[in-house]
Amino acid sequence: MLNIIVCVKAVPDPKEACNIQIDPATKTLMRCDVPLVVNPLDKNAMEAALKLKEKMDAKITVLSMGPPEAGNIVKECLALGADQGILLSDPAFAGADAYATAYTLAKSVEHVGSFDLILCGMASSDGSTEWVGPEMGTFLNIPVVTMVKEIVEIGDEWWKVKAGFETGFRLVRVKLPAVFTVTRELNAPRALSFSGIIKARKKEITRWGIDELGVPEESVGIKGSPTIVSKLDSKESKRAVEVISGTREEKAEYIVRKLADEGVI
Repeated sequence: MLNIIVCVKAVPDPKEACNIQIDPATKTLMRCDVPLVVNPLDKNAMEAALKLKEKMDAKITVLSMGPPEAGNIVKECLALGADQGILLSDPAFAGADAYATAYTLAKSVEHVGSFDLILCGMASSDGSTEWVGPEMGTFLNIPVVTMVKEIVEIGDEWWKVKAGFETGFRLVRVKLPAVFTVTRELNAPRALSFSGIIKARKKEITRWGIDELGVPEESVGIKGSPTIVSKLDSKESKRAVEVISGTREEKAEYIVRKLADEGVI
């Protein structure tokens, strides 16, 4: 059986972006004040796991770190077809940067036990560091392939994938276990089905905190984060508006002269 772990992140709903606030003390996003949704690229990772499960005997474990409200996105993944859902939720995990997040996820993967493949989105919509996947691989001492856009060949141990590289792509042959961070080019995520939602009601979410992982408090959350935001400033953006009058020809001539004066043309 292929054991797949999909790491998903609960991110603020972009529709509520105007309501997102930053904690003035910790200088981190206050995630509990806006609805949380599944990070878009993590949906591609979940879809990749589901497609693999359709082709072979596989088990999908969804792993997410976040506030209690993030349990809803874990439940959504269970409704899509995941077999097990684990939520890492503890006040000690709050305020984690990419490094501390990757460390916590890696320790959770070790706690899960046997695994063959870890899938996650290339980046999150709220952080976009692209570091969590590679750092997880470093902590776990396993290969990492970033920007995976196609799974070309599936073997018993060695897989071949196509991954993005600057303006082209690279073909990578990698031995499992490994971490793949995926792009939206990999697939088109499926929508929730009514039957899946009904089946997910019977699936329980496992919740782990710092005690279950057995890691020191100073290694996780804001205490374990080497990234420090020392200062935040807000800037007001304004645009000057000029109303042009005259005939169409006069307006066109004015615009051309203005662009020439600015060195645009």
